Amino acid sequence: MSRYPIPASQHRAEQVIERSRFTCTLAHAATAAEAQAVIAAVRAEWPDATHHCTAWVAGPPGSTAQVGMSDDGEPHGTAGRPMLNVLLHADVGEVVAVVTRWYGGVKLGTGGLARAYSGTVELALQTLQRAERVAWSEVEVTVGYAHISAVQHLLPGHEATILAEDYGEQVEYRIQVPAPGVEALLRALADATRGEAVVSAPPAPDPPPEPSG
Repeated sequence: MSRYPIPASQHRAEQVIERSRFTCTLAHAATAAEAQAVIAAVRAEWPDATHHCTAWVAGPPGSTAQVGMSDDGEPHGTAGRPMLNVLLHADVGEVVAVVTRWYGGVKLGTGGLARAYSGTVELALQTLQRAERVAWSEVEVTVGYAHISAVQHLLPGHEATILAEDYGEQVEYRIQVPAPGVEALLRALADATRGEAVVSAPPAPDPPPEPSG
C-alpha cells in the first residue's frame, strides 16, 4: 500500500473494570525500534503500574510482516494477542499500543482480561486522530512557455506540487506526486500540452514514504 492512515499523534483512552484501571497509549511507529521506544517511554512514565502490555504493527493496516506483542506478566494470550488482533483489524497502520494496568484487587479471569485489554485498545482507536502516510514519486517535466498556465492549473487536481523550476529556453519543472497518481499525471500533462511535454521516467519512491495531513 502506498498510502494509508497512521496515528497523527500520541493518543490515550482509559477505562476502569472491576477496580482495575486500564489506560491505552497509541502512537505512530514505522519500525520495531520506534515501537520499542514508545513502550520504554510509557514504562518510564508510569513505573508504578502493574503491567504494560503491548502490541504493534510496523506497516500498512492488516500487515503481519512486522508485528510484536507482549503479555508483560499477564496469563499467556490474555493481553498482547487480543490487542494485536484489534490493531490488525483496524484501519490504521504503523501503530503501537501500550495498555497500562493498575491492578484493583479483583481477578478478571482469562476471558475478562482478554476483553479488557482488547476493549481498551478499541476504545482508544475510536477517538484516534489520523494522518496519512503517502509514498511520493518525482517527475521532471520540460514544456514550452505557452503551456505554463495549463501545467500549473492541472497539478492541484493530482495532488502534485512543484519542487523546483528553471526558466531557460524552455521551462523545466521537478514535480512531486503521490506514487499511485504518476501515470494519471503523465496522461494529463500530455493532454494539456498536446503531447509536447517532455517527461523523465520517475524514480522509485524514496523509502520510507513521508506522512501527509
